[in-house]
Amino acid sequence: MTDKILSIADLEEAASRVLPRQVKEFFNAGATNQVTLHDNSAAYRKYRLLPRVLKDVSNVNTKIHLFDNEISFPLCASPAVIQAMAHPDGELATSRACAKMGVHMGVSSYANYPVEQITNASKEVRPINHAMQLYIMNDKAKQERIVRRAEAAGCKAIFLTADSPVLGVRYNEWRNGFKPPPGLGYPMYERSSEWIQSQSHDDGFTASNSDSHSWAVDIPWLRRVSNMEIWIKGVLTPEDVEMAIEYGCDGVIISNHGGRQLDETPATLDALPACAKAARGRIRIHVDGGIRSGSDIFKALALGAECCWVGRPVLWGLAHDGQKGVELMLQILFDEFKRCMQLTGCKTISDIGPASLAVVRADGPLARL
Repeated sequence: MTDKILSIADLEEAASRVLPRQVKEFFNAGATNQVTLHDNSAAYRKYRLLPRVLKDVSNVNTKIHLFDNEISFPLCASPAVIQAMAHPDGELATSRACAKMGVHMGVSSYANYPVEQITNASKEVRPINHAMQLYIMNDKAKQERIVRRAEAAGCKAIFLTADSPVLGVRYNEWRNGFKPPPGLGYPMYERSSEWIQSQSHDDGFTASNSDSHSWAVDIPWLRRVSNMEIWIKGVLTPEDVEMAIEYGCDGVIISNHGGRQLDETPATLDALPACAKAARGRIRIHVDGGIRSGSDIFKALALGAECCWVGRPVLWGLAHDGQKGVELMLQILFDEFKRCMQLTGCKTISDIGPASLAVVRADGPLARL
């Protein structure tokens, strides 16, 4: 590779040069007018960092504990779909890269490799933990098989994607007649390439996934069939944080599905502070959406998140250079995050808080949080 990749923006540009247009638009676009998609990143630019000087930051500790394991910094790979469209090794390459960089990985139900192969791939490098993403399905027996396979493969948590009773309206997918390339299946869904090619992506989702999901039915069901942690992915309001606590969930991920479900929902960073305040330490709060730099990770932690997750940057890394591309993406974010900690005078993760940030005001000077 002759390109010098110095940032996540560079990585996105490099990926855009090699991905087929249909695949690139599937990965990168959002729902309808893509307001939320763009707001997710723009929200981070409203905040400014407040450095503290003459602090000894020679021994910065970026590590946190998550899923009974220590990870190198507060970032993990989101359960991004159909990764073999970006690189033939798909989720196997991502799992190895995460292990190499010492962070955890989410596995999509729409992965192109079985969860057993994905978790085993990381063991070739070093032990990390995986979370299995799950939709509520019409076929409950198949849903239970997914859960039990994930647990047997060593996954530590279920990420129940709660924002998708139906699929969001994505104009580009309809215009392009999007389907994954022939030859790619969804082994966790027990769907062959032939089945996938026989219908539209939207119809395939509707045929498999249930719009009758509910707190009262599905959380107790998951508790009965699995000992894994239960996390709710797709929370944007304090009220749903309270519901997750009421039903004994282990964590929530503040997420709007990367702007791919309901458009004009809040940017995740804008939703984060109220959700973190509602949690009051009773449940773990993570966030995804729009994170494109180490300073973005820092800002999310300062506003109440314990850890961040990224999806599209994983896909861009894969498209650029497979496993090495994902390692490069994680290394860029790690280096930026560590440097941001040092330049703001934060020696440990617990030093990061609202005092490190100010918010840009249109009508006057920076406002302290």
